[in-house]
Order: sequence, then C-alpha cells, then structure tokens
Amino acid sequence: MKSVLVSVVIPCYNQGKYLEETVQSVLASSYRPLEVLLVNDGSIDNSLEVALSLQRKHEELTVIDQANGGVAKARNMGIRAAKGEIILPLDGDDKISADYIAAAVGLLREQSEVKVVYCKAVKFSEAGQKPWKLKPFSLAALARDNMIFVAALFRKTDAEAVGGFSEDMHMGREDWEFWIKMLKNGGKVVQLPFVGFYYRMTPDSKRKKTGTGRKKRERIDYLNKKHADFFQRELNGPLRIQRTWSREYNNLLRWVGKI
Repeated sequence: MKSVLVSVVIPCYNQGKYLEETVQSVLASSYRPLEVLLVNDGSIDNSLEVALSLQRKHEELTVIDQANGGVAKARNMGIRAAKGEIILPLDGDDKISADYIAAAVGLLREQSEVKVVYCKAVKFSEAGQKPWKLKPFSLAALARDNMIFVAALFRKTDAEAVGGFSEDMHMGREDWEFWIKMLKNGGKVVQLPFVGFYYRMTPDSKRKKTGTGRKKRERIDYLNKKHADFFQRELNGPLRIQRTWSREYNNLLRWVGKI
C-alpha cells in the first residue's frame, strides 16, 4: 500500500522560544512522507523569524504568515493549505514521539470506520513531567468533557465536512467542540497504547487562561446552542455548569416536570 502524505499543522502565537523543539520532534518522526505547515498567527515575538529560519533548513516545512486571528483560524488556514490526506494539528510549544504518526496512520488506513486516532500523553515543564490522566472515550463522556487533546490524527475530508475548527469560539476548548461535531453522528475513536504526545505547561498556558468560571459559562452556553441535539441525546437535556451531573440533573428536572 502506497504511503499517504501527512500534513502537520502547527499554529504559533508568540512561541518562538519553543518552536524549533516542536518542529524537530515532528521531523524526527519515523513516518514519511510529511509536510509541516507552520502558521504564524501574528506573533509579536521572534516566532516568524524562527519559523523562516527553520523553513530555509528543512524542505518539508512551509511557513504561512497571517494577521492575528486566533488558534482556530490558524489551524483552519493550515488545514486548507494542506496537501496531505491526513492531518495532525500540533501547537507550537508541544512535542510528539517518533512513532506516533506511523502508528496512527496505519489505523486510519486499515480501518475506514476510524475517524480519530490519539495516544497516551504526558504534561511537562521545567519542573518535570507527569502522566496526563485522560478519561476513556465514549460519546456520553464527550458530552460532559473532552478527553481527546487537539494533537490527534484525522482525515482532511472529515475536517472539511464539519467546517473545520469554529473560529467564533473564543472562550477556549475549541478542540472539544471540534470533536463533538466530527464524532456526534458516528465514527470510531482509537487511543494508541503508548505515550506519543507531550503537552508543555507554561505560566501562560492557554488551558489556564480559559479555566475561569466566566469562560466556562460562556463555553457551555456556546456548546448548548450549537449542539443541542447531541446533548439532548447523550444527557437528556443541556450541558450544565456541574458537567459531571448533567444527565442526572436533567433526569430529575424531567421527573418533577421542570423540562
């Protein structure tokens, strides 16, 4: 079977400090053919300079420069430009293992019903690293929380079919919404049994910025408006602020005639 091109899309905003390490982890992959699309999202540090320097050294790397529009817009820009059949989004300060892409591509090519392949992961910082305890995937679990980090592999056609990442979702966790719309109407998800993804924790990590109570409420309101059918099916009503108890709370309200 002929190998397919994989496009690794790296959005970057002010991550010049880590960008070369991220790119080198991709280029060290055992899988070929690869293309790396580095989308500079209006960075005000030296990210573009670093990206262009890397482009001069590595023919597999292409730099796209855009005005700042947010990570969803940057990912979509890279996906649109991608020539590969399979996409791997990777943020500009994270890393992957050398065997991750090859194992994921094998599954996607062998099993047409598989839509998304991810792996086990660790979080790391200058202080060290620790396992990222991801919950097992199911649609019912996905309705309550996201357990698939953004650096998973999927077919470009499946991303195009759902309109890519939602560029109007500015309150964080846009990858959660992306997986909901890609998977809610079917498709198998596989987690590889090894650590293939390394998520960098920094003082200004996006997960920290989007973890406030206000952002959570905005996010839940957005998801309920956009995917009411999904939450109705999986939770018997809308997603609640206390997400874990959403189905139980909705069932109680139905029992007392409140919804």
